Amino acid sequence: MIGLLFLLFLVVPVVELYVIVQVAGGIGVPETILLLIGVSVVGVWLAKVAGLGVLSRFQRTVRAGRVPSAEVIDGALVLLAAALMLTPGFLSDLLAILLLLPPTRALARGAILRRIRAGGGIVRVVAGAPTAPRPSGDVWDVDSWEDPPSGPGRPGLGR
Repeated sequence: MIGLLFLLFLVVPVVELYVIVQVAGGIGVPETILLLIGVSVVGVWLAKVAGLGVLSRFQRTVRAGRVPSAEVIDGALVLLAAALMLTPGFLSDLLAILLLLPPTRALARGAILRRIRAGGGIVRVVAGAPTAPRPSGDVWDVDSWEDPPSGPGRPGLGR
């Protein structure tokens, strides 16, 4: 995890700056700035189109009575792409535009769904009620929740 954070906050910005400087040296500073702005404008338009498409698919899936798992992942990928468009740089913009294109987004979605279905996901739902304390890491499917009674000597959420 620390390696990923190191990569994200130190290596990626340095690489982005290097690419920007190289492009500016090749085509000029004003042209590089205009290119960065142009790519961002195209990215915003693609994010809008992709986001509306995902929202439409999400609504159709819910109306059909199915769980919109693919649509939720697509929405998260479009949101990630939009965030990447906010960071200045050609590499982040390229990755964002790739995530906004349906074929490459489908590849990313498939990889994420395979990881979740293989048990490597973030949440694992186990049906039933616990009869004894379980080791941390288990997640229980809860149909209802009652706050414990509160009062003197009884910690609770209170009302």
